[in-house]
Amino acid sequence: MSNFNNIEYLNKIMKNLNFLQRLFQAYYKENQNEIPRISSFTKREFGFIPWKSKPMMIRHLGFNDLNSLRSYFVKNAPRHAYSSGSLYVMPENSDMENKQYIGCDLITDIDVDHFYTPCKDDHDIWLCKECEASGKGMKEKCPHCGSLKLKNLNWICDECLEIAKNEIRKLIFDFLIPDFGVNPEEMHIAFSGHRGYHLKVENEKIRTLNSEERREIVDYLTGHNISFEILGLEKMGSNIYGFVRENVDWSKKIVKKLVFMLKTYTDDDWNYFLNKIGLNANVIKSFIHSREDFLYTLTSEYHNLWSIEGFGLTNWKTFLRGVVDLIGVELDEPVTIDIHRLIRYPGTLHGKTGFKVQELSIEELDSYNPLNEPNDRLDPIVFESLKNMHKIKIIEKEVPQTKIKGETYGPYEQGEILEVPNHIAIFLLCKEVAILQ
Repeated sequence: MSNFNNIEYLNKIMKNLNFLQRLFQAYYKENQNEIPRISSFTKREFGFIPWKSKPMMIRHLGFNDLNSLRSYFVKNAPRHAYSSGSLYVMPENSDMENKQYIGCDLITDIDVDHFYTPCKDDHDIWLCKECEASGKGMKEKCPHCGSLKLKNLNWICDECLEIAKNEIRKLIFDFLIPDFGVNPEEMHIAFSGHRGYHLKVENEKIRTLNSEERREIVDYLTGHNISFEILGLEKMGSNIYGFVRENVDWSKKIVKKLVFMLKTYTDDDWNYFLNKIGLNANVIKSFIHSREDFLYTLTSEYHNLWSIEGFGLTNWKTFLRGVVDLIGVELDEPVTIDIHRLIRYPGTLHGKTGFKVQELSIEELDSYNPLNEPNDRLDPIVFESLKNMHKIKIIEKEVPQTKIKGETYGPYEQGEILEVPNHIAIFLLCKEVAILQ
C-alpha cells in the first residue's frame, strides 16, 4: 500500500471515530439522566478510553457528584467508561498507596471471549500474522505454522450470549446464594454491551478480602484444584469408593450432576463426553454398559462402591474432572482476583458495539435477549433505526453474519459497499470492520 493510500485510509478511520464520537455525544446529551449513581459514588475511581486511533485509558479520576459525571459524558463522549470495584478515601490520587484503599466489591466478568462456545466455529475468524493463513473458531495458535501471532475477529450471536447468561445464572443460583449466602439484593447484574455479563456483589464482609482470598473464591467457583480424595474418593484394596449423597458443597454438586447426566444422557451423549475428556474406547463402552448400576449406586443411601470395569483411580479422576468442568463457572479469573480492577459503568455505551451497558434485576435476567430485547427500558441497542440508513464499505477480509432485531445482515466480504440501518452501521463501524462511504 502506498503512503498516499495509507494516509487516505487513516483519514477514513479518523472520520469513523469522529462520526462515532459525535453519535455518542448526542446520545449522552439526550439521555444523561439515564446514567445512574452507583453506591459509594465518591469513593470510586473512574476511567475512560477516548476516541483515538491508539487510545490509552485515562484513569485515577474521581467525581464529587453525579451531575459532574454526566457533564463529563456530554463533553467528552468517551469510547468506553469504567468505575472501580474498589473504594478509596482519595480515588483521584494516581499513587495507589495514597489513594488509601478501603475495600473492594466482588466483581465477576463472564465474557465468551474467554471460553469455547460451539458457535465460535461459525462466526469467530482468525488470521495468522506470520503465514497469513486464516480460518474460523477459537485458536490459541496458528494450526499451519504454529505462530501465536493471531488477529482475531470475535463476533456475537444469540447462542453465545445465551451461554454467557446461563453462566451468570449458574454463578448466582448454584454458588453465590446457596454456598456463600449472598443476599440477592447485594447483587448488581449488567449486560456488558458486548459479549457477556458482569456481576458485582456489594457486601461489607466480602469487601475486606484480599487478592489471595479472592483467588480461593475463584478456585471454588470454577472447580479448579479440587482434591477428589478430600471429597471422598479413595482406593481401598482393589475397590474404589466414591462420594455419598449426604456429602455437601462440591461433592454434592458432582453427585447431583452425575444423577442428572445418567438419567438424561443418550449413548451418543456419553460417547461425545467421554471421548472429549480423553477416555479410550474400551473404557467408554464399559461405562455405558454399567451406567444403570452406577445410577443405582449414586442414588442409594447405603452404597458408595464405584465399580466399573476399566475404571481405576486415574480414570475416575479424569471422569470427575470432566464433570467438574461442566459444573464450574466460566469466568474471567483475573477480574475477580484483582482488587484494583475497573468495570464498565452501567448506563454507558460500549465502544465496540454501540450498545448500552444495561443493568438487570435477577428476575429480568431469565428472559433477557440483548440482540432482540422487546422491553424498551432494557433494550441495549439504543441507536436502532430502520429509516436512518448509512452507506459503508467492508474493510475486513471476511465479516460474519449478524442477526440483530430479528433481521440478518451479511456475511460480507472485503470491498463490498452496502447501505444498512443506523444501528447496524454503528455496530460494524464500532467493530472496525467497515468505514463510512
